[in-house]
Formats: sequence, structure tokens, C-alpha cells
Amino acid sequence: MPTISPAFRQAVKKLSDKEKEAVILKAARRDAELYDMLRFELQDEVTLEEVYEEAADKIHELLLNASGRSLTKALTKALRKAMKEIARFKRVTKEPKAEIDLHLYTLRLIFDNFTGQFDSYYKGFYTATARLLLRTIQLIRKKLHEDYHLEYKSELDDFLQQIHSRPKHLTVDLPQEFEVE
Repeated sequence: MPTISPAFRQAVKKLSDKEKEAVILKAARRDAELYDMLRFELQDEVTLEEVYEEAADKIHELLLNASGRSLTKALTKALRKAMKEIARFKRVTKEPKAEIDLHLYTLRLIFDNFTGQFDSYYKGFYTATARLLLRTIQLIRKKLHEDYHLEYKSELDDFLQQIHSRPKHLTVDLPQEFEVE
């Protein structure tokens, strides 16, 4: 991210409203993420729930439509794309609770539909899921107030139990249960 110089700020201030509008529209046409950010910030009818639903639908589509010769590899690739979609959502909305809810939505999809793939010879999907779970736990502890910890505890403990019930070795150091402080 480039730093904005004082000279650049002055040049922007000197632009007329019509010129500013032209520059903003041109930039938004070139960058889809900038367009989404401006749409979220400027349009009152675009709510956080709508942006969340769009991201959740895309993640749902990515994971459930994963296919290929090796389903486990395809799911690993789809999970990487889902994580990029969550990062994009975070940059657009800057809303930590909604970001964590998307993490949990992704984990629910995985644990409801794809736990059979954890036993595959290819352990990339298993490891990626464990890393996502660890990242979600870290985000909850870092970004949310302690009152929310109880709300997520039972679901996270269930996910942790399912991960630890597999005989595979993990390079990720996962706790046995989510500890509420």
C-alpha cells in the first residue's frame, strides 16, 4: 500500500467534483475490490448482511463444486480460494465478528460434508482445515470480547475433537479444547 504524499493530497483537493467523480468511477471499473469497498461504504442499501451472504455463497459454491481426479487436492485448492474470499471480505468490510463468522461457516461446511477426506493419503486438506481452525481460534481470542468466547466454545470444541480423533500427525499445534478466559 503506497503512502499518500502531501503533494498528492493537494492535487486531489484541487480537483473539481466532476473530475473526482470521473477518477473514482475509472478506478472502480478497473478494480473489483475497490468497487465492492466503495459500494459498501457509499450505498446505504448495501448492508453488511448482503456482503456477508455474497461471500458465504461464493465459499459454499467453491467447496461444494470442488471436483477433480483427486477430490482431496481439489478441496485443498477450493479451501485456499475460500480463505482468499474471506480475506477480501475483511478488506471490504473491516468487520472482525463477520470475518470470524465466515471462518466458522467454512469450517461447518467442511465438517458437515468432507470429514471423510481427512483420511485420504494426501493430508493437505486435513492440515489446511486444522490451520483454519487454529486461525479462527486465534482471531476469536484477539478480536472479540470475552463474552463471545462462550458463544463459540461448544462448536469449536466439537471441531477440535473431530480433528484430534484422526490418527494423522499434525504440524499445527492445536489445543485439545477452546479455553474460555
